[in-house]
Amino acid sequence: MKPKSETEEAKKFLTDSGIEIKRVYPKVDKAEEQPGEYPFTRGVQPDMYRGKLWTMRQYAGFSTAEESNKRYHYLLKNGTTGLSVAFDLPTQIGYDSDHAFSEGEVGKSGVAIDSLRDMEILFDGIKLEEVTTSMTINSTASTLLAMYVALAKKQGADISKISGTIQNDLLKEYAARGTYIYPPKPSMRIITDIFEYCSKEVPKWNTISISGYHIREAGSTAVQELAFTLANGKAYLKAAIEKGLDIDVFARRLSFFFNAHNNFFEEVAKFRAARRMWAKITKDLGAKDPRSMMLRFHTQTGGSTLTAQQPQNNIIRVTLQAMSAVMGGTQSLHTNGFDEALALPTEEAARIALRTQQVIAYESGVPESVDPLAGSYMVEALTDEVEAKAWEYINKIDAMGGSVAAIEAGFMQDEIAASSYAYQSAIQKGEKIIVGVNKFTVQEEPMGNLLTIDDSIRNTQIEKINAVKNSRNNADVTANLAAIDAAARSTENLMPHILKAVESYATLGEIADVLRKVYGEYR
Repeated sequence: MKPKSETEEAKKFLTDSGIEIKRVYPKVDKAEEQPGEYPFTRGVQPDMYRGKLWTMRQYAGFSTAEESNKRYHYLLKNGTTGLSVAFDLPTQIGYDSDHAFSEGEVGKSGVAIDSLRDMEILFDGIKLEEVTTSMTINSTASTLLAMYVALAKKQGADISKISGTIQNDLLKEYAARGTYIYPPKPSMRIITDIFEYCSKEVPKWNTISISGYHIREAGSTAVQELAFTLANGKAYLKAAIEKGLDIDVFARRLSFFFNAHNNFFEEVAKFRAARRMWAKITKDLGAKDPRSMMLRFHTQTGGSTLTAQQPQNNIIRVTLQAMSAVMGGTQSLHTNGFDEALALPTEEAARIALRTQQVIAYESGVPESVDPLAGSYMVEALTDEVEAKAWEYINKIDAMGGSVAAIEAGFMQDEIAASSYAYQSAIQKGEKIIVGVNKFTVQEEPMGNLLTIDDSIRNTQIEKINAVKNSRNNADVTANLAAIDAAARSTENLMPHILKAVESYATLGEIADVLRKVYGEYR
């Protein structure tokens, strides 16, 4: 046998989190762990997809409520089993479309929602009792949820039966994404008010989707995504317990939102480790019901992995990422359109993204076995290594006083920034290959037929706002906004007052401004 050179001996293969990939792995015996049983490493259900496939939840929202409604009907017609709403930036940060700060952003990154009237149009012809809806909204989550509940009531639905998710995860906004309004402490108060209200009034609603997705998009590693997400989850648990809520009641309504990137086996290991770690966290905080210890999660394929160069290559990336999420045991999945590095997805791109999930579901055979990679020496070892490294981070955060303190100290932000810099440096140096970007490049024509949003959308929204204000009972609106102000200055739950304001057609911006006056803005 030819001896290895010094260069070959020295070369190491690493995951994106810096975990060394061994040439071969020793035997690992995990026979004692079973799917559907604590600590849920192998899945939260004994039969997983043999009993029910994951929800194919395509993320969509752009322009006006009318245009987004057309896309929702298109997706439902093509086999989507759950809706996922993207909101524009003004809606996310509590400004109506007629606010000066909204200029140039209305309808661009998602749908513009200014009042209950927009929500009525958004779901026109869609029975809210018959679909599950996920809303990617954080700072204004209480208002958008109130609008959804108000619409369900108008449809004659039993609100105790409507189901879906609001993201409602402010801690990751401070750490990675930036669409916050109020300081951390009042934001945590609003979040726990939502927990309390939903546990009584909307018991099937997932009151928070604790998000690692945006942490990863900001440049974190897989280990950091896992650690920071679970540390934030732990902070929410503690805040709810301090409010007097029963962990075995509210923890069942918590869900998670993870990213899926290209390092296939590390991603599978991350999902498996997440379940095991969350089961331990909840148990240590007093959970006794196994259902309270289950980590249920939605996955979206990695937006930051999409390339504007050779965009058709993104179809392969998305397929690989979707497969890792399925093999990792996700409960719902969004697959990105191949053109999303350039613009909002066209109908063709959205259809291919959905068909990717359907081919995996119905043609690959992967869903027919529970946790098909269980027992793989490599996957089991990686699951342990990812978990161990994530615990190291969580222990550091706990020593600082928890996620809020770690964010206020800039710890998470600094760690993410360092990882992002290292990743980009590796690409620029050619140490990490991105196909079509720094290797295997070609001269190509600019891609045509992209979806563009016209700035005139703002004028349309302003006309709607004016029509709503001219037709509503403004005395009722004033009284309801005053009630929100009073509740915000006390310990009274905000949600019933926000719901009344929404039902009187108070706008999202008017409600946010009341809370801005009481809580101030985070700088």
